[in-house]
Amino acid sequence: MDELTDTHAHLTDPRFDGDLDEVLARAAAAGVRAVIDVGDSVGTSARCVGHAARHDAVFAAVGIHPNNAGRAADDDPARIAALSASPRVVAVGETGLDHVRDRSPRARQEAFFRAQLRIAAEKGLPVIMHCREAYGDLIRILRDERGGGAGGVIHCFSGSRADAEALLELGYFISVGGTLTYPGSGDLRETARSLPIGRILIETDCPYLAPQAARGRRNEPAFIISVAEELARVRGAAAGDVAAATTENAMRLFGLPRRQQEPNHRGCTRIMTDCR
Repeated sequence: MDELTDTHAHLTDPRFDGDLDEVLARAAAAGVRAVIDVGDSVGTSARCVGHAARHDAVFAAVGIHPNNAGRAADDDPARIAALSASPRVVAVGETGLDHVRDRSPRARQEAFFRAQLRIAAEKGLPVIMHCREAYGDLIRILRDERGGGAGGVIHCFSGSRADAEALLELGYFISVGGTLTYPGSGDLRETARSLPIGRILIETDCPYLAPQAARGRRNEPAFIISVAEELARVRGAAAGDVAAATTENAMRLFGLPRRQQEPNHRGCTRIMTDCR
């Protein structure tokens, strides 16, 4: 397969500090054509922008994770807005809600989530969302904040079939990762089987959530092939077709470049859509 896109990675994690070049080389050898490096704070978001500037295959997303909202400064959303103007930033996030860990007060999570949705709408960028046991509140907020945005994705989807249908109705994509391969993820596999192929993305969420074949190891973008193969198995499709379809979806959502690249007015390359 040579059409894989890892739509959610955390290459700023310290576990990649010693061998990031080798990690990206292995990804390229596995057929990964693009990796979205996702920030979870102002600091990591700035580093994602730096990675994207240095590596042709890497693009950046900038945001504040809900678990970091409690210790973030009040003006951090404004700093994310400033970072979003960087030419290889393709999304705002990771933002959203987490009612499992509750490391940040829920009111603070919601305020930061709404702020980042508004940044995404203002900048014409899609949003990358985290949600754990908070789908009702997240969908309510998305309905409140609709208008002017460029869509987005729920990464590492863990909700119900009804949650997925509500998100699809609102125009969002659903992303699946290594958890799709876990023995206990039968409900997720059933949901993934039923989703429209044009609305599915795949990811690693590395260095977390390595697929079953690599459980206990550091996850990395090259392992996205296991997610593509499992999604193909679940849907009764060819793995190459699933890889190509999910990459097409990623290009469409994030404006990632096709192989024939043309610079846009921001100095980067994008799919054949209006520049954001």
